[in-house]
Order: sequence, then C-alpha cells, then structure tokens
Amino acid sequence: MEALEMAAVGAAGVAAGGINAVVGSGTLITFPTLLAFGFPPVLANVSNNLGLVPGTVSAAYGYRREMKGQLGRLVRFGAASLIGGLIGALLLLQLPDDAFQAVVPVLILAACVLVVLQPWLNRRLKERENPGRRDGGAPMWCGVLAAGVYGGYFGAAQGVLLMGLFGAFILDDLQRLNAVKNVLASIVNGVAAIVFIAVADVDWTAAGLIAAGSTVGGLVGARYGRRLPPVALRGFIVVVGVTASVIMIAS
Repeated sequence: MEALEMAAVGAAGVAAGGINAVVGSGTLITFPTLLAFGFPPVLANVSNNLGLVPGTVSAAYGYRREMKGQLGRLVRFGAASLIGGLIGALLLLQLPDDAFQAVVPVLILAACVLVVLQPWLNRRLKERENPGRRDGGAPMWCGVLAAGVYGGYFGAAQGVLLMGLFGAFILDDLQRLNAVKNVLASIVNGVAAIVFIAVADVDWTAAGLIAAGSTVGGLVGARYGRRLPPVALRGFIVVVGVTASVIMIAS
C-alpha cells in the first residue's frame, strides 16, 4: 500500500470507530475503502473485521460508567453474541459473498422502525412489566444470537439491529443499552477475528491501520456519543440505519 492509501485507510478507521461507538455501521466506511483500493471482498471483510476489534473495545471502555449494574445482562447476552459470532465467521468462509444481500437491508430497516417506536414500546412494557422477563426472555436472547451471526458474517449495522431489539424488548435507558451494544459488538468481532486469524488470509497492514484509527475513533465517539439526549441518539441511529440500507440495496 502506498502512503496515500495508508492514510485513507487509517482515516476511515477513525470514522468507523466513532460511528460504531455511537450506533454501528462503521464497516460501511472501512469495507468500501478497502474494496476501492483493490482488495478482494473476503480479504477486505476479514482484514476489516480484525481492524475494528480494538475500536469496539475502546468504545466499550468509553461507556464503562453506563455498564454499572448490568453484569448479569452482559453475561447472558454475551454468551449469545459469542455463539452467534462464531457461527457467522464460519458462514463467511463457506457461503457466497452475496448470500445475505437481500435480507440484510430489510432487517436494518425493521430495526430502525423499532428504534423509532421505542418510547411507545417501553410504555407498553412498563404497563405489563414482569420482573422475570425484564430482558425479553428467550426471544430476546435468540435475537441477540441472530445479530451475532450477522455480525460475525459481515457486521455492517449490527449495532442498529441490536439497538432495535433492545428498544423493543428491554425497559431501560437508551445510553445504558448502547453500552451493552458496544460490549456485545466487541465479543462478536473478537471471536470472528480469532477464527479468521486461524483459517483465513489477512492483510495485516490494512488491519493494523484500521485498528489504530478505530481505537482513537471509538474513544472519541464514546466521549461525545454518551452525552447525546435520547431523542438525538435515536435520530442518529435511524439516519445511519436507513443510509446503510440504501447503500446495501444499491450495491
């Protein structure tokens, strides 16, 4: 890679890390950047996944205050994300590149609708609140598992999917849920990265540049993202999600 290309990949990593911290879909910046510089799709996807792992970890660290009191939730959903991320990574190595192309935009748009409806859904949840099902029970766990499969396979907008699920089934503050989302994304990307390192080709220069950039971006994104009021955060999630869907439909 030439110096200009390296600078562009590093800058894309910063932007992706920041967006991932607030909502997700940073892959839609780094992945096309690698494709534009001639990377084959699978190599670009694998290298991008590895590079974004430090960024999701730094974003989770930036939201550490919002994680207080959520250990049980993190363990429960973390197990689902771990299993889902492993399955998704293995599917990436076996399925055609465009296997999920038709269904993914629909899933993202559905998640955006859930995010918009979150205040109404939370009021309905509160009316019939059941302490034993505050985290959505088995359906929510399966939803997190499915989001992990998708995240391990490709990852663009997995944060939007998770926030849509959280908003629909969990009665809690949006920023606290965003903190959980960052941890789960770290788990999914991390387990997928382990699989890719073991069995797939990796461009370590690209991965390293994205890693450095996404780490900085994750910290900056977390610093400012956690200050957003619920309405602004909800609006940002919807804008990113709809944009991601349009890009994926057009590609």
